[in-house]
Amino acid sequence: MSGAHHGVEDLLRELAPQVLAVLVRRHGAFDTCEDAVQEALLAAAVGWREAGVPDNPRGWLVTVASRKLVDQVRSDAARRRREETLALATPQSALLAPAADAVPASERDDSLALLFLCCHPSLSAPSRIALTLRAVGGLTTAQIAAAFLVPEATMAQRISRAKQTVRTAGADLTLPEGAMCAERLAAVRHVLYLIFNEGYTTTCGTELTAPELSTEAIRLTRLLHRLAPGDAETAGLLALMLMTDARRTARTGPHGELVPLGEQDRGRWDRRLIAEGVDLISRTLPCGRVGPYQLQAAIAAVHCEAAHPDSTDWPQILALYDLLERCGPNPVISLNRAVAVAMVQGPGAGLDLLAELERDKRMARHHRLVAARAHLLEMAGRHGAAARAYREAARLATSAPEQRHLTRRARLLERA
Repeated sequence: MSGAHHGVEDLLRELAPQVLAVLVRRHGAFDTCEDAVQEALLAAAVGWREAGVPDNPRGWLVTVASRKLVDQVRSDAARRRREETLALATPQSALLAPAADAVPASERDDSLALLFLCCHPSLSAPSRIALTLRAVGGLTTAQIAAAFLVPEATMAQRISRAKQTVRTAGADLTLPEGAMCAERLAAVRHVLYLIFNEGYTTTCGTELTAPELSTEAIRLTRLLHRLAPGDAETAGLLALMLMTDARRTARTGPHGELVPLGEQDRGRWDRRLIAEGVDLISRTLPCGRVGPYQLQAAIAAVHCEAAHPDSTDWPQILALYDLLERCGPNPVISLNRAVAVAMVQGPGAGLDLLAELERDKRMARHHRLVAARAHLLEMAGRHGAAARAYREAARLATSAPEQRHLTRRARLLERA
């Protein structure tokens, strides 16, 4: 794929939420506007590669999307009333002359409001993810479906239902205020966190990672950080993503096999991303109330700053997990803390905590809990029990690379 192709694609992803926000603010009807923007993006992806990028790419997209919107409304007789409303609301010059947003006075970026809209409280988490990737990320339905390993038709239905839900709820491009704003911003962060995690370790399929999802999550979080620079948790989330993604290339071997953190070639870690993440969290932590994303970023920084696994400051990591657990009980955090306890106090102490965690129905049959128990049993020298636990974890895992890794660990112990 040529550099020019990548350049056009990157530009379109950057402009997609801005153009959609212009149309939604001008015309309402989020679902119809989103369809029109997707058609305009497709036309640009084809046309710009041949004719070159226009002088005002955003204005070009707004103009084409506005025309597509009018065409869509006119093509459906059942939407006659909507067509009349649109015709009255839109000056003819806006469809024939340069787009309205070409005027400096209207150069507003409503991307943050659009993120809030895509993470509307009436939507489920999967719908928020799909709608965010489509409307703000600029990904096609086929790309989103491929990333989540579902048929394109299934993803199209999910996105369509999400848009219909937003329309029924009467949501618009207005930023909530006060407590509602903080709550919705937390929902946006959570969606971006989920997108990143799915890209970093896919829940199922033949590949360990889906880099396009991680990359898109980082891009959108950078956008969110730029739009809400004073939000410490957004800065923490971005720092966490940067330092975690820095290890991605070292997480797999030459045949796609999973390489655990303690066995990774740290020379393959992206030091540029690590430096950016460490700098960001170092500037953020002293500035106010510390939240879970900032603490997770601080833990990632401790790992990244260790030149060798043996030099990892586990007592500091355990102290950070203690703080993280106080922020809000979470079985995944408790699982990670148990491993940190084992590294500081010995595998027996960690196994005791895992035994308590097994009583939590959310984690009792989770492959990560069983895999952690196998790892601590191996540390304790109980190789037979560890091998059995590794095989049980492999049966529970849904990711093929994780299944192969866990099975390989079991075989190595059985041979020993």
